[in-house]
Amino acid sequence: MDENTKKKKRNPILWFLFAVVIPLIVIITLAVIIMGVAGFNVMDWTKQQASTIPILSNLVASDEETPKQDDSRAQAIVNEKEEEITRLNETIRELEATINEQNQDIIRLENSLEDALEEEEMLEDDSADESISMVIDSFEEMKGSKAALIIENLETDTAVSILQELSNDQLATILGAMNPELAADLTQLLFSNGN
Repeated sequence: MDENTKKKKRNPILWFLFAVVIPLIVIITLAVIIMGVAGFNVMDWTKQQASTIPILSNLVASDEETPKQDDSRAQAIVNEKEEEITRLNETIRELEATINEQNQDIIRLENSLEDALEEEEMLEDDSADESISMVIDSFEEMKGSKAALIIENLETDTAVSILQELSNDQLATILGAMNPELAADLTQLLFSNGN
């Protein structure tokens, strides 16, 4: 009898399972498939209906909440990128200011270099003038015959430069002591440079 009682207890559970639950699952599945083929969006309708039920609404996210969350995340990313752009623009401005300062330093250094080169040229010219005046002074003090021998061995341009600076008396003495042909050529050059 115990076995008969157990069979009777199992039978109503099995009967309920096979008679109600399985056919209900088959009918729901067929209904979903038929509605999907007919163009009815069963999933969206189910989510909408589940969101109205108090306990299920916490488990199922509605379509309205998801975009809000996506929008807030997207807005946070946009804000972060805008801050980064602002920082990068500030860095660019700082670097441009540094470049401008360095360009101004370069211009100042170039001007200083030009000034230094001009001063050096002036000093060289002064020293060249001093050298020429020393040479001319030494020719003024020499005897005419010795000065004539030295000038005969100089390059023509150098000899003319020296002779132009000598006094007339010393020039006459030196030219008189020179080879007549060379003295004539130098006199011609002195005359050409004098005009």
